[in-house]
Amino acid sequence: MPAKGTAEWKGDLPTGTGTFTAGDSISGGYTFKSRFEDGPGSNPEQLIAAAHAACFSMSLSNILAKADTPADSVHTEATVTLRMVDGAPTITAIALVTSGRVPGIDEATFVEHALAAKSGCVVSRALAGVPEITVEATLIR
Repeated sequence: MPAKGTAEWKGDLPTGTGTFTAGDSISGGYTFKSRFEDGPGSNPEQLIAAAHAACFSMSLSNILAKADTPADSVHTEATVTLRMVDGAPTITAIALVTSGRVPGIDEATFVEHALAAKSGCVVSRALAGVPEITVEATLIR
């Protein structure tokens, strides 16, 4: 099933405004300031972070279930870093911080499964050009 999103930008880069939609229920606005200067509003990197966190959480939950240790919950925060590289804005790093409530598993095994989820998640694979994707995993008791 294809996933769809749309965006429209009006005006020049420094003073223009944009809107986006993702699926049926996600929409927002973005500006130069919201993307590059910590101004109010959304930006594409936040959408990438949310997509990566969602995909990673699903992938890790699936790996845990297949190992006969289904998770009660998996929570993931993704932080996308945007920096100038050779004069162009570039995503240089993504940090995934995940925690899970998983009965019957130890911390080392949880970390091992989290690393496998990072490699196997669809969004991680789509973002393979990002120089650094890290995972910090914590098992919650």
